[in-house]
This record gives sequence, C-alpha cells and structure tokens, in this order.
Amino acid sequence: MAVFEISFFSDALGRIAPMTAVIPIERPHHYGGNGKPDREPFRSLYLLHGYSGTNTDWLRGSRIEQLAMVHNIAVFMPSGENGFYLDDPIRGANYAKLLSEDIIDFTRAAFPLSKRREDTTIGGFSMGGYGALRNGLYRSDVFGNIIAFSSAMMTDELSHMRKDVPNPIAPYSYYVHTFGPLDEFAGSDKDPKALAQAILTEGKLLPNTYIACGSEDIGIAQNRAYDRYLTEIGFKHIYMESPGEHNWTFWDAYIEKALIWLDGMK
Repeated sequence: MAVFEISFFSDALGRIAPMTAVIPIERPHHYGGNGKPDREPFRSLYLLHGYSGTNTDWLRGSRIEQLAMVHNIAVFMPSGENGFYLDDPIRGANYAKLLSEDIIDFTRAAFPLSKRREDTTIGGFSMGGYGALRNGLYRSDVFGNIIAFSSAMMTDELSHMRKDVPNPIAPYSYYVHTFGPLDEFAGSDKDPKALAQAILTEGKLLPNTYIACGSEDIGIAQNRAYDRYLTEIGFKHIYMESPGEHNWTFWDAYIEKALIWLDGMK
C-alpha cells in the first residue's frame, strides 16, 4: 500500500498541478491480498473534491485508503480548485481537459493501470459530484463509470440567478466566469441533463452511473429532480437515497457502497 503526493506539469493548466494517489501495490492478507506487489493492471478511480476543497480532502475525510486496499483499485485525487472541473478559457485553466487528458495520460504512464474504459471511473461529491457527472458524460469515451454524491446540480438555479440577489456561496460574477452566460447554461455541454440526453440521442457510449444523496442534504431536491429526469428519458442509472446530510458521514458510507457496486461491474 502506498500513498503519493504528486506534482506534475499539466498542459491543460499551464503549470504544476498537485494530486494525491492511493495505490494498493502490496495488499495485506486481511485486505484480500498476499502481501506481494500486484502484477495485474489496476482499475482506476479519479475522485474529485467539493467547493473550497483540495486534493487531500478524501484522504482526510474518508476511509478511501483502506477501501482502495479492500477493493484493489488505484485512486487519484486531483485539485480542481473552485473551477467546477470545467475549462476556463479566460484564465487558461482547463480543468475538464486536466481530468480527461492530462491526468489520464500521466497516471497511466506512471502506474500500472488498465487502459480499458470499463476499468476507468470518475467520482466525487458536491462540486465534485457535478464534475464527475459533467465530465463522465461529456467524455464517456474515456470514463466507463460515474459515481456522484450530493451533486451540485445547478441547472435551474443558474438559469434563474439574478445579479442583484446575493448568493451565500459566491458572487454573481463568479458563476458567470465559471459557467459562462447563465441564460445559456441549460442545454449546453455543461448541463448534465443535456449531456445525458445527447448520449441517448447520438448513440454515444453509456457510462454506468451511480448517484446518491442524503435525504437531509441541502441539494436533495436537485438530485431527486435529476434522478426523475434520467428515468423519464430512459437513461439507465442507479439512484440511492437514505438519511444523511451534506457531510463526510454520508460520503464515507457511500463511497464504500459505490465501490461494492463497481466491483459488480467487473
């Protein structure tokens, strides 16, 4: 078992980018291993943090180190800053490209990873849940599986946001900078609803999708609405809901459930 703090140059960002990695190279017997380095290519999980977070959040807030050993999966946790994992052409900070190109290429060159799409998963919570859905759907040719918890599904909110109404998270200018003209968000390639519909309409590769949200979560209404939408258009997915808030207690419990689900995809 090894935990790495990595700095690598990203063309997408034009600078050095940080990332944390958990690689279950030598799994002890009580984790289902034999104590020797694994010779088979690892499945990979690219796990995203939430707004105001960083690449070490999952390591500090959850049991991801132990779970990586139990499920024999390599986990990579990049920093998306507060960019919602979207490309930012104004600053030349292309977080979507970082996820789907730079990090994929770097990790596959540096570690013994499977290159198969079905062995490649993107996941996250809150802002990272949105990032996982958006980029997993947008680049379903790269990611075969999506895991999204308490996702910041903001399609309706963005479309109706007003400059003169204060927002408790960030100023109006932040949302315009991050998502572009807000009245153009719905139906765009940043809208997870539109991306799911496009996969069905255009016959693109369908990712296995696992969504979960706590019934007391601040975003429960948006997550329920997205589940209903996917069901209505015939987009196959798993939606899980149980008592829980927008916190690590819920995300830690559900990353274990999601990894068990992911094992069933093998």
